[in-house]
Order: sequence, then structure tokens, then C-alpha cells
Amino acid sequence: MNGESQEKEIFDLEQTLNLFKSLCTTIELPKLIQSILYTSMAQMRVTGAGMFTMGTLESGSFRLGSNVFNLELDPVGKYIIPMKSPLVSTLSSFAAPVTLGQLKDKIPVCKDLDTIGSLKPTLVVPLIFRRRVNGILLLGERIENGDEIDLGYSEYEKKQIATLASLGAVAVNNASLVEISSTDMMTHLKYKYYFYNILSDRMEASLNSNSVLSVIMFDIDFFKKVNDTYGHNCGDYILASVASIIKKSIRGKDLAARYGGEEFTLLLSGESGRNACKVAERIRKMVETYPFEYQGQQIHITISGGVAEFSTEMNSNLSPEELVDVADKALYVSKNKGRNRITYAYPVLMTALDSEQPQD
Repeated sequence: MNGESQEKEIFDLEQTLNLFKSLCTTIELPKLIQSILYTSMAQMRVTGAGMFTMGTLESGSFRLGSNVFNLELDPVGKYIIPMKSPLVSTLSSFAAPVTLGQLKDKIPVCKDLDTIGSLKPTLVVPLIFRRRVNGILLLGERIENGDEIDLGYSEYEKKQIATLASLGAVAVNNASLVEISSTDMMTHLKYKYYFYNILSDRMEASLNSNSVLSVIMFDIDFFKKVNDTYGHNCGDYILASVASIIKKSIRGKDLAARYGGEEFTLLLSGESGRNACKVAERIRKMVETYPFEYQGQQIHITISGGVAEFSTEMNSNLSPEELVDVADKALYVSKNKGRNRITYAYPVLMTALDSEQPQD
């Protein structure tokens, strides 16, 4: 083995170790997928990569979503592969990295293969956990290496990407279990404990990068009155509807959670308190104007909100619980001032804050 080959193997081992660390320390599925894609691109010398992962249990399909880097996407295309597709069963039978040509030899007529083929992958890698495919990794165009002409994959490289896929399959399975166990089935938002785990990670990252983040607390106004007047089924409908509005109003890198009862928390990464107030105000207006209807009756719903910012300059000594408490106190300022409004937790405001909290 020459020196160049040894350096390549050492580099590959380092990349695999970094990926393994990510799998052990990250519970967020998007971050895990990002690690897998970046590591695959580096080790396989490709310009792009993408991964189909399973959607919700009810969806019964694999979706590409935003799990893609530098692959040419059709802006109107739908990159969805049913779990019962012949493509999935064929990948399961291979249980190894394959080329598009090998797949076409097995299933010459398959619209789902056409879907993958439109992305022009140089290699298709199934992620298999307990003999079931739980992800499909696509590698894009290879990067030329000096005078190398053959841009195919060596057996060593296929073995390397298969190892990464094996680690990835376990990670995706574990992260999916966390997704299910940490999600409120009524609102499809995360539970409070998951929110605090992610907030703690993001606050640490914010300190390390000297960046900001913000937390928003929302509370549905007079929610007890809704339950008392229309019943708890109506209350559930209101909760689910408000949660849907919130979830559709934030970015993929942000996080929304059901804090408890009729309260919701949002984590906006990289956003100042002032920008978070704009997001909160937009959501408040959407709820206020939304046509809630239950059993033929129109119901007017409003929400109140509080916003807190975290940064090295403002409050770097706060714990996640203390930061949320600041947002919660700002929320109750909104409720004290008449509800249906957003309050930003200015330091001066928090010092002078009246601790009295209204009852719904």
C-alpha cells in the first residue's frame, strides 16, 4: 500500500469517526442526514448528494424533501417513492450500493426509478436496518482526481459507502423513534422535554459562534371559555389548528413545541428578538383572522405572545429554563395589557415587570 492510499484510508476513518460522533450526540433527524450527506460527498468525491427518507408512518412513502445538496431538481417535480414500490424491494434485495444501470437491468419499467434517474445519480445506496430499507442515498457527479479518467467506484469505495450507509440506517431509525416519541399526536408539534434538549444545544452553539437566537411563548386567549362553551372536542380542534398555523409559519431549522395545555413555544435560530417579534406578530395576525369553524359555528380565536432573545452580549449566563421563563413573563405582560398582542422582553421591562398573572 503506497503513502497516498494510506492517507486516503486514514481520512476515510476520520470521516467515519466524525459521522459516528454525530450519530451518538445528535437527536435531530435533519442534522443527522446533513452529516451523512456531507461525509458521503467528501469520501466519494462527488459534487452533490441527496437522501430519500421515510415520511410519517401514515404517509407510506419515502420523500426527498430538503435532504439534498447540489442535485438538479425539477421545481415542479414531486420526489416521492412509495414504500411498496418495486424499486424499494429491488434495493432491499441488492442490500449494497448499485448503479442506475444495475437497477434498470432488474426493473426496466418503473416510474419510481425514473424519479431517481432524473437526479442523475452515479451511485444509489440503500440504507438498510433489520433487513428493511429506511432510506435511499443518491450520490451525484464525481469529481475528477488529477489525471484519473475512470470516474467509476472501486470496490474499496463501495465498501466505504456501504459502511456509512449501515451507520446511517441505524441513526435514521433511532432518530425516527425519537421523532415519534417526542411528538404530540394531536398538534404534531414536539413535547416540552424535546424542546429543552434542542434549546440547550442551540444555546451552546450560539455561545460558541457568538450568534443569537430567540424564543417565543404563545398562549391561546380565553381557551378555558372555549372548552366550557363548545366542549373539549372543539378545544382539541382549536389546538390542532393553531399548531398548524404556527408550524407553517416557521422555517425548517426552527422548532415549535406544545409547551403544555394551550401554550406553545418556538425556537428561532439566528434571529434577534426584534426579528422574532415580527414572526410572532405575523402568526398572531394569522390566528386572529383565521376562519375557525366548529359544527357550523364561527369561533373567533386570538393568541398572546412573549419574545426573549439570547446572545453573548445580553444574557449569556441564562439556562434554557430561565430563557423560556423570560419569554413566559413577557407573554403575561401581553395578557395583562389586554391580550391579542406580542411583547418583547426588554431588560428594562423585565426589571420592572409586575408578577401578577391573569386567569383565563
